[in-house]
Amino acid sequence: MLNTMLKRLLGAMIFAGTLSVAPVAAVADADGAQDPIVALFTKLFHTEKAGVSAMSDGQIQRLASLPSAKSRSNEALSYDENWLAMQPKPKGGKEWQCLTEALYFEARGESLKGQFAVAEVIMNRVDHARFPNSVCGVVNQGTGKKFQCQFTYTCDGRAEVVNEPAAFERVGKVAQAMIDGAPRPLTNGATHYHTTAVRPKWAKRFENTAKIGVHRFYRMPVRVSSN
Repeated sequence: MLNTMLKRLLGAMIFAGTLSVAPVAAVADADGAQDPIVALFTKLFHTEKAGVSAMSDGQIQRLASLPSAKSRSNEALSYDENWLAMQPKPKGGKEWQCLTEALYFEARGESLKGQFAVAEVIMNRVDHARFPNSVCGVVNQGTGKKFQCQFTYTCDGRAEVVNEPAAFERVGKVAQAMIDGAPRPLTNGATHYHTTAVRPKWAKRFENTAKIGVHRFYRMPVRVSSN
């Protein structure tokens, strides 16, 4: 932790121009022993100095102004193909994998906006008290009970095989943006959806919040206490 903090501090001081890249003398105490913190800082300084010296001015400028991965994912989000094409190939963890698979098997044929809308429902459930508090928990809720799961592809008896890698990468970018905190304005807080080909019983009791592509979206009614 200390190593990381010192490196961040040193980097910030170098880029801010408050620290010269001249050699730093080690500081010793009254007995001539070098302070271990200063020794560590000095070592880190020379390591950072060597790295910075090997970079061009242009590289340093780009590094200093580079936004975080989260801000890049959500910058000027407009649900269009140009935005999607500019996103880097995602390299997410388990939660990203679960969301990507859900989007692939549930919405890969939908428009970009439609895919984001389905992702919103999953993320809204993660935040809702009546559902699991993780993406994988939401996606796999009820899995193992045929046709009693929340997302049909997880319990329809068919193996989940990705046959369209380009489509998987596409929805993977959508999943990455949502996990990174993209806004959710499309479905107005929806926690459920169904295709226009069916009409489940619960749809009569839930508020219809949006229709995007072949999906209709609904928000679960709020339970009112009798007290």
